[in-house]
Amino acid sequence: MITVTKKDLIKLGYGPSFSADIIRQAKKLMISKGHTYYQSKKLDRVPKEAVEEVLGITFESE
Repeated sequence: MITVTKKDLIKLGYGPSFSADIIRQAKKLMISKGHTYYQSKKLDRVPKEAVEEVLGITFESE
């Protein structure tokens, strides 16, 4: 599973605050899908697919 952090989103050109919001929304999405592991406040890494679903875009493969 490929994961994304706030720093990764900042490197892509998103602002620090917006990057944090994206991660927060992706965590909520994962929790709603039954992955309670993402309820941890210290966890700052989410699956790439969750971020793509929140943003409505797909990232290019590296």
